[in-house]
Amino acid sequence: MLSAPVLIGAATITTAVLIMATRRLDYDRIPQAAVLAAAFFVCSLVSVPVGPSSVHLMLNGLMGLVLGWSAVPAILIALLMQAVFFGYGGLLVLGSNTLNIALPALFVGAILAPGLQRTQVNKSFIIGALAGACGVLLTGILVSLSLALSGPDYIPAASVMLATYLPLMVVEAAVTGFAINFILRVSPELILPLEKPVE
Repeated sequence: MLSAPVLIGAATITTAVLIMATRRLDYDRIPQAAVLAAAFFVCSLVSVPVGPSSVHLMLNGLMGLVLGWSAVPAILIALLMQAVFFGYGGLLVLGSNTLNIALPALFVGAILAPGLQRTQVNKSFIIGALAGACGVLLTGILVSLSLALSGPDYIPAASVMLATYLPLMVVEAAVTGFAINFILRVSPELILPLEKPVE
């Protein structure tokens, strides 16, 4: 459904973001990246019909909080595996799909992760819920924008598509909020920066 200019533009931007992400890659976060990429891979395969479309958990808010820049290659690899093994999404839209999911993850990580590192554990649910909801909302806006930019005939579909993301925001907020709260209680080093020894 996406036009060639949208596909090419998204692939170009995704490549640039991926290069920036790999240069900022935190090798200490690779185990977390692998686990969350696997969780994203599985969750994305389970779609729930909502109106004329379907939605699935994305976990990009969670990935943004935990991984930061490492979320970009993790999301790309998970989407690539889905396209290769199951034909889900497809290779032509890989750049667009990655951009639509990874950019919100980076935004959430940049805006909310610092607050998470300063907050108390019992208040971490709120930041996690905000991250989950914002990740879904921003992805819905980017997906709708991709459709709208592909041609005026797709503008009504873009509006409907955005509306289908609203129920998912609530579910994703709850899942991410509980996940962040649980991680901070059980193993906070997975999220909070490691203390560097003083030399």
